[in-house]
Order: sequence, then structure tokens, then C-alpha cells
Amino acid sequence: MPNLEEAIRERAYLLWVEDGRPEGKADIYWLTAQREILAASMVNSDREAMESLNEMVATRLSKKRRPDRGYAWRRVG
Repeated sequence: MPNLEEAIRERAYLLWVEDGRPEGKADIYWLTAQREILAASMVNSDREAMESLNEMVATRLSKKRRPDRGYAWRRVG
């Protein structure tokens, strides 16, 4: 996320407005927004990591054994 602080600020503001704009609870809204934004960021990171891993596995599985490579135990000649 390019600007984490801005995303948290916007989410905290929306939570505060949805809750009727109570006074003296800025920290609660900030921390709630921070938790939500960071949790969403972790889910996206996990998803991207799994996609990358799946892509790597698929690439390795799709590679065929090269015909010029035999098994180590075969005798040549």
C-alpha cells in the first residue's frame, strides 16, 4: 500500500462518522482502522505469495526432462 498512514486516516474517519462522530475516541478509531488495514494487507500479501508459489510449482512441473540427460546410474559407452 503506497501510503499506509493516509489509508488508516481515511478508514478511521469513516468509522468515526459511521459511529455518530463521538468526541474523545480518536485513538480507538485510529487503532481499529490500523488493525483492519494491516490485516487486509497481510491477506493480500499471503495471496500474492501463494500465487507466486503456485506459479513456480507449475513452471517446474511443466518442464520436461531433457532428452540429453539420463540417469546418473546409467553407463555410457
